[in-house]
Amino acid sequence: MSYPAELKYTESHEWVRLEGDVATVGISWFAQDSMGDVVHVEPAEVGASVAKGTPVCEIESVKAVSDVYSPVTGELIAVNEALDDTPETLNEDPFGGGWLFKVRVTDTTEVAAMLDAAAYQAHCEA
Repeated sequence: MSYPAELKYTESHEWVRLEGDVATVGISWFAQDSMGDVVHVEPAEVGASVAKGTPVCEIESVKAVSDVYSPVTGELIAVNEALDDTPETLNEDPFGGGWLFKVRVTDTTEVAAMLDAAAYQAHCEA
């Protein structure tokens, strides 16, 4: 599996696409593959303040329930409501239609400090 080079990654398997001061966040192919079939996503509340490293939402799969952590600090400005009806999109398109939430970032240097695609792939292979 290759990982999109334009994204940044965390060791806890979230990805970030930064556009201006808005970070779109999802889980990586590695994460969704490890979880198995996703059956439900419990989103966070839009408008909530989130801190880097804190749980924002839950993903329920056939194997377990897992927290997704915010890789950045800021305000939660959107959640992917389409996942309410089609949670399997996380398995089918984790880097596109399977995004989870968007955060208006207060410190974009948090994103710059994340892993690039090559470093993340090496992390997954280790």
